[in-house]
Amino acid sequence: MGDTGTGTTWSAFEAAEPELAATVRERFGQYTHHALATVRGDGSPRLSGIEADFRFGELWLGMMPNSRKALDLRRDPRFALLANPGSGTDMGGGDVRVSGRAVEVTDPATVDRYAAEAGAPRPFHLFLVEPTEVVRTWVDGDELVVRTWSAGRPVRTFRRGNGDSPPRQVS
Repeated sequence: MGDTGTGTTWSAFEAAEPELAATVRERFGQYTHHALATVRGDGSPRLSGIEADFRFGELWLGMMPNSRKALDLRRDPRFALLANPGSGTDMGGGDVRVSGRAVEVTDPATVDRYAAEAGAPRPFHLFLVEPTEVVRTWVDGDELVVRTWSAGRPVRTFRRGNGDSPPRQVS
């Protein structure tokens, strides 16, 4: 699949942190449409709807030809992907976000394999996700819990009660 800018792929993250990776996959699997933040040419954020796809052990983003989000990622590969929070007050497993780089894949064999497997209409842009940060946030009783992974670091978990005390790291 070519050189990756961060050296981290979804499959490497998943091998290193299988529990968090499984939670993230499950959370993204609850809905089809999610929110993608990219960087516009002027440096301001752009928020777009997108379908995230776990296939062949990796996380992929497919986009319509020359869509604004695809052009943003071609120019600046940084992104944040937020799982659809769902409706009402039940977030179905919490808030899940993946940030990193999205690297366009142009290798015809990979694009053909993806299109055949996913049933993707052609033409399209295909991006391979290279995560640099994965975060899950949820409420547990009276506490806000944040589990976070950053490239090169193990998963850390922080808890914060509804008082003014600072968050405490618990793992």
